Amino acid sequence: MFENSTLIDLENILKVNASDFENIALRVFNFQYARNPVYRQYCDALRLDVRTVISMDKVPFLPISFFKSHEVFIGDSQSIAARSQQIAASDLVFESSGTTGELTSRHYVRDASIYERSLLAGFEQFYGDPSQYAILALLPSYLERKNASLVHMAQVLMQHSAHPDNGFYINEWDQLHNLIMQLGKTGQKILLLGVTFALLDFAEAYPGAFRNIIVMETGGMKGRKKEMTRTEVHEFLKSKWHLHEIHSEYGMTELLSQAYSAADGIFRCTDTMRVLVRDINDPFDVSSTGSGCLNVIDLANVYSCSFIATEDLGNIAANGSFEVLGRMDHSALRGCSLMAV
Repeated sequence: MFENSTLIDLENILKVNASDFENIALRVFNFQYARNPVYRQYCDALRLDVRTVISMDKVPFLPISFFKSHEVFIGDSQSIAARSQQIAASDLVFESSGTTGELTSRHYVRDASIYERSLLAGFEQFYGDPSQYAILALLPSYLERKNASLVHMAQVLMQHSAHPDNGFYINEWDQLHNLIMQLGKTGQKILLLGVTFALLDFAEAYPGAFRNIIVMETGGMKGRKKEMTRTEVHEFLKSKWHLHEIHSEYGMTELLSQAYSAADGIFRCTDTMRVLVRDINDPFDVSSTGSGCLNVIDLANVYSCSFIATEDLGNIAANGSFEVLGRMDHSALRGCSLMAV
């Protein structure tokens, strides 16, 4: 078990493969039930008999809203004072965006190396070594606040890319456009990572034929533009920049693993991540395929909670790939609110 987590245990998690994913996930569940007070209290409130948790669909998924109201953290002591010190000593703190007065999610990352290794392994799984790319990040609103996990993700990729033209952009569109055109002519592979509303604005202002580039949108409209479906966003960007496909990244403050889409909004998980689906009206009816609310298993979250019930609606195919169809509205929340014990 993981009660005295050792390096070899973490190695097993970060190098997990499909054949042993469920076994490791169940071991992580037992570790987190024993050592995460918030998660244990949630499981106990459900009157869970841990002996019945023998498959992934039996594991309770913690509502993602708990990251707004609780400190979801693995501790080495039951002492509140000791736990407070451990939380304060976290390597990283990721915090979600929010309007004034709104509670934000806080994710305390005890070991930044786990996040970095999971991120790099997942990126290499789908895109190869970051050193192949010049990485450009168009992240207004994220750059303007502290503790954004998306900014840290881009920073880590840039560090491992080490290309001299790597950089962040807010509204320096002319400079960004000129650099993309210049690098494209040299044959340099480019990754343009951007939030949706900023990519739309940039494409409207600077259309043209982009070459040797992967454009990866990360979501994020935040009321900045009229609502558009992912298909509409991608078709617009493809038409403006003469591209065959637009890529997407699925991640969030509360997760350390990512899923990526190379086309059509069809996401595939990295090795440390799996997605299940729960029925909208019965949040404890969980399956591996179908439509409903998305549950995420993130093994890299070993020191917080690896079993997250998101507020995203989606569809999971038989091969494990998935689409994100939108966010739950108030009507969808009726069933999922049963989890808020």
